[in-house]
Amino acid sequence: MTSFRKAVEARDPDAMAATLAENVVFRSPVAFKPYPGKAITAAILRGVLRVFEDFRYVRELSGDEGRDHALVFEARIGDARVEGCDFLHFDDDGLIDEFTVMVRPLSAAQALAEAMAAQFEQIQREALA
Repeated sequence: MTSFRKAVEARDPDAMAATLAENVVFRSPVAFKPYPGKAITAAILRGVLRVFEDFRYVRELSGDEGRDHALVFEARIGDARVEGCDFLHFDDDGLIDEFTVMVRPLSAAQALAEAMAAQFEQIQREALA
């Protein structure tokens, strides 16, 4: 099990941030433009902790060399059921340098977009702090 997964399951934002490389690139399921950098990625992940309810990983897949992981999850945003996957790539130091999230169905992606849009001012403040 990855240290990131353990941190998420413990709902520990500091431990989650500790798994990120300074040059991590976060790719959102609802925004085309990637978010580069540890500060904004950690702030986004804190926002996700506030938005997702009943979050749980249901499966973990690993690549042959252990640098790629896919963490399949289920969650809820209000009445919307969310299924998704966190795709993680680890650098030579064992830190996440690429983080891509996919979600389904479309209604869940729309609910996530709305919920995260409501969080974005706070996310930006946290990234700058």
